[in-house]
Amino acid sequence: MSKFASCCAALLAVAAVSGCAPTVQRYATATRFHLGQPIARGEIAVEPADRADANSLEFAAIAAPVERELTRLGWNIVHGNARSEQVAVVRVEQAAHLAEGSGFSIGFGVGGADYGHHGYGSGVAGGVGAEIPISGHADQVVATQLGVRIQRRSDATVAWEGHAEMEALGGTPLAGRAGAADRLAAALFQDFPGESGRTIRVR
Repeated sequence: MSKFASCCAALLAVAAVSGCAPTVQRYATATRFHLGQPIARGEIAVEPADRADANSLEFAAIAAPVERELTRLGWNIVHGNARSEQVAVVRVEQAAHLAEGSGFSIGFGVGGADYGHHGYGSGVAGGVGAEIPISGHADQVVATQLGVRIQRRSDATVAWEGHAEMEALGGTPLAGRAGAADRLAAALFQDFPGESGRTIRVR
């Protein structure tokens, strides 16, 4: 189970016991990991953790804000069949729970690309599925996590890794994967590379 899944499950358990409606998180949190070494800028490709998503329109919408931030930081984004030495591996996870906060349960199944043993102790893992489907209705709170890992293609050496999370009411733009990714990318790359291991709040 990823840290994202574990934290969501713990928070929901507390809400269920207390019977209190959970508060939608009004800020994004971001945590970054690196070794404090300069990170070379050059050509970089933005690719999904799940290769099956490579040509999907949804991933293109998710990748766009990551590409925007990398461009701002001095990278040159390459597309198509270009085989850049640097690659930014991107994934998005979502989970939903009822906004009322009582009488519900949520469970997680983990699959997809496992980042945990490649980075610097982040424990980030791939796809999370919730027992409560994301319906787009306003009676849900949708939690989204964006994870990005910058690495060398040739030997998979990781130069930088981070993840950012936020919540939004179902049916709002920020509850969608692309809308959430846009805000989360800005939070994740704020003050890049950031203090390794420290979690910040970004409003």
